[in-house]
Amino acid sequence: MSAGLDGRNRDQNGRIREKNSNTKVENLRKEYGPKFGREVRKDAKLGTLLQKTGADSLSDYLKNHK
Repeated sequence: MSAGLDGRNRDQNGRIREKNSNTKVENLRKEYGPKFGREVRKDAKLGTLLQKTGADSLSDYLKNHK
């Protein structure tokens, strides 16, 4: 896989892989900084963060929760 937009990886078809809801906030903090997802604990999953904040996706969360 090669690095793509925003450091995300592309799969064999060239599509950028999306983060799935099971991704831990702790791992996302490594990519987006230590303040990412302050609403939840580091062992929480992305799906929990999105549900708690009302965001539809990681992109939506990043746009609206700085």
